Amino acid sequence: MTGPLPQLRIGQGFDVHRFAEPSEGRKLLLMGCEVPHDRGLAGHSDADVMLHALMDALLGAAGLGDIGQHFPDTDAAFKDADSFTLLERVMETLKAGGWRVLSADVGLIGERPKLAPHRETMRARVAPALGLELEALNVKATTTEKLGFTGRGEGLAAQAVALIGKM
Repeated sequence: MTGPLPQLRIGQGFDVHRFAEPSEGRKLLLMGCEVPHDRGLAGHSDADVMLHALMDALLGAAGLGDIGQHFPDTDAAFKDADSFTLLERVMETLKAGGWRVLSADVGLIGERPKLAPHRETMRARVAPALGLELEALNVKATTTEKLGFTGRGEGLAAQAVALIGKM
């Protein structure tokens, strides 16, 4: 390989949200997609735990803090905010700094819902927003074997890693 090497950075993100009470009528949104479930997640925004972890990974890789700094839960402007729209804003910030996403891996942690029926829809929704081909975005899930708050069905957690680059 000749010429300058790209500057590469890796970021990781983690997020947790408890399930809302069924009476709250919240929809479960994961990776910008509605997933059928008896309860949605509670949060100031739409509580898309997977996109929140992904945004934190992207912002961290670029050295730009976290989503709490960019979209604080103390700001009424972000009440019930669409996390996919927030992801688009994060991407605009990264692009303005000369960064591009090279790959990302996002994992859901919880006993249910099962992610397999929705995985490809999620990848198809989020990959273009990241400027990626489908194969450069991985979406997966794991359980905690019924241990901890996710194992008891109290909420969901997500973790993400992202590789970004700049010439």
